[in-house]
Amino acid sequence: MVSFDTNVQQLKYKVLRELARHTWNQSDPFMVFNEIANTIVKKGEPTMSCCIYKDRAIVAERMRKALGGTKEDPNVIQIIDIACDECPEAGYVVTDLCRGCLAHSCSEVCPKGAVEFDDKQRAHIDKTKCVECGRCYNVCPYDAIANLKRPCERACKVEAIRQLQGEMSIDPDKCMRCGECVYKCPFGATLDVSSITDIIRLIIAGEGGTKYKIHAIVAPAIAGQFKYASTGQIVSAMRELGFDYVEETAVGADMVAWGEAEELKEKGFLTSSCCPAFVTYVKNNFPELKDNISSSHSPMITLAKAIKNEDPECKVVFVGPCTSKKGEIRKPEVSGYVDYVMTFEELQALIDSRDIDVPSLEESEFSQVVCRAPLHKAGTSDAKATDVQEADAKTTDDEAKVHLKASGYGRKFARTGGVSEAVARVIEERGYEDLEFNPIVCDGVDKCRSALMRAKKGVLPNNFIEGMICEGGCVGGAACVTHGPADIAAVDAFGDTSDKKSIKTF
Repeated sequence: MVSFDTNVQQLKYKVLRELARHTWNQSDPFMVFNEIANTIVKKGEPTMSCCIYKDRAIVAERMRKALGGTKEDPNVIQIIDIACDECPEAGYVVTDLCRGCLAHSCSEVCPKGAVEFDDKQRAHIDKTKCVECGRCYNVCPYDAIANLKRPCERACKVEAIRQLQGEMSIDPDKCMRCGECVYKCPFGATLDVSSITDIIRLIIAGEGGTKYKIHAIVAPAIAGQFKYASTGQIVSAMRELGFDYVEETAVGADMVAWGEAEELKEKGFLTSSCCPAFVTYVKNNFPELKDNISSSHSPMITLAKAIKNEDPECKVVFVGPCTSKKGEIRKPEVSGYVDYVMTFEELQALIDSRDIDVPSLEESEFSQVVCRAPLHKAGTSDAKATDVQEADAKTTDDEAKVHLKASGYGRKFARTGGVSEAVARVIEERGYEDLEFNPIVCDGVDKCRSALMRAKKGVLPNNFIEGMICEGGCVGGAACVTHGPADIAAVDAFGDTSDKKSIKTF
């Protein structure tokens, strides 16, 4: 029922769906590798690579990534080597423009002796020695040396993925986990590590909510994602899968907006913190501004923290379009609030693994979030769970508990400009008449870099940077079901259906 953009997405979906089906049956996944590979890559059908055997080997590697990936690799974005070698040789190469000059400047500057010459004195680069320093490129008088980049390299704006001596590798210290290389690789050689089988086991072990409750907190970018069904039907499908509660992460967005307005008033200049890739980008490339990053956790962490404060034994699964969230939950300072992250791509595979006919389902409303006040203090990074517990101890259970719905402002966090609009609304609600709010909205690395560079130099006229690494905001996330123009209208329409007009949540 879902139409994916590319065959790479379709292959990813098929692998996840089949692996999920076997996991529901509690089969040992390592015992069914061949069966799944044979199901997906059938004899007599056109091959994706040189032969059916390599196709099946690539499917097997995809299954390993879906089972947690390479354990020695800490990154959530990993490379399938046998799929990667389908790309042509990239990096610095000598073209036909080489004149075989006498100077041999390219060879003279090479620190590794990688530039060699044939019998006509034409230069060639030995890729087993080349370290891609570019010195030969800079000195060639004929511009005969070209720098050819692979699609994944072009997609990465922070140079975290690169070819080194013929092999592609990802630098985890530079990587923002944005997933842009995952979507842009035409062979599907880059892949985000999945937790789909762990989530299924979590549901099975919960025994219908009798052992513990499972909360699925859904990103507001869900609007417009599953075009074959309504959002309410997707909520019903998630309940069919076994999630006890299906809640809106937009509730956490309301909390974050409330806290960021207060912090902006205190500091005078602030950047948003809802996009983990943006936070990583600032810390890695503009460390001078790290103290200006909002101390609020992302809406995902903020909401999960409030939920687990109410029920410490429950499990929380975030569902959204973001691969960077998979890296965010591994950070020590937020460890334990969110148990697993599942993308919209993975959600579709999970639904179809149970053969749920989504369009035939009745629509369901999102569950109201039941948690304890004071929520906004609980949402900041400098507040500990004990702070909230101590505050709760002064009230009865009934006084401490609140039932929350998402505002339209929280839902619009999913698209560019939504955070700034929410903060502006909070400033109005809180009566901060002396605070002149002058935001700049940035989506994509280039726009973020420009604003941050001006802030670093002290020439940015704005006092709030809304930063989103994905173009269009979360609706442009790498793990969306489709990757057309960001469906801003769908997000706005979804936001406008909320009957909660105030962001205040207590």
